[in-house]
Amino acid sequence: MTSAHPYDAQIRALYTQFIDGWNRRSGAAVAAGFADDGDIIGPDGTHHRGRLSIAADLRQAFGNHPTPTYVGIVRSVRPMATGVAVLLAHAGMIPPGASDFDPALHTVHTLVAVDEGGRWRISLLQSTPAGWYHHPGAKDALTQELRGLLAPQ
Repeated sequence: MTSAHPYDAQIRALYTQFIDGWNRRSGAAVAAGFADDGDIIGPDGTHHRGRLSIAADLRQAFGNHPTPTYVGIVRSVRPMATGVAVLLAHAGMIPPGASDFDPALHTVHTLVAVDEGGRWRISLLQSTPAGWYHHPGAKDALTQELRGLLAPQ
């Protein structure tokens, strides 16, 4: 069993910042949490390298077409080495104009965080499609769990 990361809250905040920036459709806000040489890989394999490139590329993407809204659930934050941690999350996307998740857009987010002198930054964020082709119950369960996050409390 792996123990929780001592900077768990700070690393989770990086993921929250990413989700918030994406949902505000702000390339600058998404990129703000990344290391200067950070990478982001989308579910379609699109790769953006470097904070400035991430900001510019996403600004253009957000300006050119509507993007779905993310809702994410952090599953774990684990230390990998001194000054390095990995966060795993599941996320669903609500397409523009829709009010519910499209299960075909579910993804697994892998975020590698690095400590840059006391400030944690995203070194890599990769989105892997969560098709669960041989485990359809897992996709249905995630959809229900995500819907629960949207339900009025």
